[in-house]
Amino acid sequence: MIAPRCHAAAAHRSSAGTRRSFLASLGTAALATPLLAAEDRASRPIPVGLQMYSVRGEEKRDLLATLRAVRGMGYDCVEFWAPYAAWTPERAREVRRQLDDLGLRCHSNHTAAADFAAPALPRIVELNHILGSRRVIMAHAGPQPDLDGWRRTAAVLARASAALGSEGLSVGYHNWDVDFRPVDGVRPVDILTGNTPREVFFELDVATCLAAGADPIAFVRANAGRIRTYHLKDWSSDPQKQYRVLLGEGIGRWKELLDVAETVGGVEYYLIEQEGSRFSELETARRCLENLQAIRG
Repeated sequence: MIAPRCHAAAAHRSSAGTRRSFLASLGTAALATPLLAAEDRASRPIPVGLQMYSVRGEEKRDLLATLRAVRGMGYDCVEFWAPYAAWTPERAREVRRQLDDLGLRCHSNHTAAADFAAPALPRIVELNHILGSRRVIMAHAGPQPDLDGWRRTAAVLARASAALGSEGLSVGYHNWDVDFRPVDGVRPVDILTGNTPREVFFELDVATCLAAGADPIAFVRANAGRIRTYHLKDWSSDPQKQYRVLLGEGIGRWKELLDVAETVGGVEYYLIEQEGSRFSELETARRCLENLQAIRG
């Protein structure tokens, strides 16, 4: 994403006592269970989902109807963006019922950086449990004044990973273009990968990496096993297009990237995301999925 955005149910921990015990657990290290075991990845197709920011206008008009349309295109799963954090548990249960009825899964959700603070985490845990999500992804840290700001972000991710691991959730980070633009000769994304435990995974937004002039394939190779999900979004060097192209119409080396993701990166599922295109939101989502299917063969 290229601009800031406030983008049957499991047992819920909603009592005051549970919330207090959860906050007390901050700083306690724990490992989250991978979404799919290695043998599962080898024996079944990798799911393809849609980041719901791609259809944000449709979602605002009628979320449940939009989910039906997304499933009808052939998507396996969805990822909600940061506004999900304002849902009530009742709203989350309504959405989960719709997902179950449609046969859609929600493996992860984009969560605003502010919601990684201790007071907000119990609500985030509850909503993700209701939705069936196993991964809580920081949508982005936002602009940082210096490299120390990125180090502080790494510390937030590490603390959240320790706390959420005990709740059966893992923590991830989604990059923007600025993460790949050096500051004093150092790329912020390298501070994040180098100062977080391996339990913290990364969601590679391919287009923003390309926009920064970086090589997403090299990044995956350098961080083998930690790039568990991908925002498959293309980018054009044409200043009139840039992010507003369909998957496969930009400069992305998609066949090579998918191969590296599946042999080195540790991919669990793919997510198509779009900032927009010459088509409507739903048509863009449909065409991008068709293009991905053609690329994968």
